[in-house]
Amino acid sequence: MATEGHAGEPPSRGKRADAQRNRQTVLAAAAEVFVASGVDAPIRQIAARAGVGMATIYRHFPTRADLVTAVYHHQIEECAEAGPTLLATADSPFDALRQWIDLFVDFLVTKHGLADALQSDSDRFAALHTYFLDRLLPVCAHLLDAAVDAGDIRPGTQPYELMRGIGNLCVGRDNDPRYEPRRLIALLLQGLQHPHAP
Repeated sequence: MATEGHAGEPPSRGKRADAQRNRQTVLAAAAEVFVASGVDAPIRQIAARAGVGMATIYRHFPTRADLVTAVYHHQIEECAEAGPTLLATADSPFDALRQWIDLFVDFLVTKHGLADALQSDSDRFAALHTYFLDRLLPVCAHLLDAAVDAGDIRPGTQPYELMRGIGNLCVGRDNDPRYEPRRLIALLLQGLQHPHAP
């Protein structure tokens, strides 16, 4: 039900736009804080990073699980929307794939701890995982197909296998400062390339 203004009218378009901007600012700040401090970081730390009051956060996200879920959803959307943009602007389809995988790794790092944060809500977590696959597998497939069509990489790589492999390479990153998964991911991408590809 829409909130009404003083004269019984719905809130102005400007107020709705401000609320949406605040929401996006909070989501971006929460993602940064989650990367740095984990999903159990204090809400006041997220509010300070976003430059808003804690009441603003609780108005949009009444529980921590709501906030974590929204951040996860927001990051999926950013990653999905980046695919076509990168393909249109990168020097080659392979460069677009490489840049997208870099964003995907950023996303995987952001979602660290999500399962623990939503442990009591397995249905919500399962729905997010399904959404993750539904949104990102087609983007990865499109980037792979473009790189194959351009002769940059060998055919036959399945998007699910690639995404799952990258995810597996990211496991354990937080527990071992000597381990940098991006180096191994770069080697994996080199292995996909045709010998003549740059």
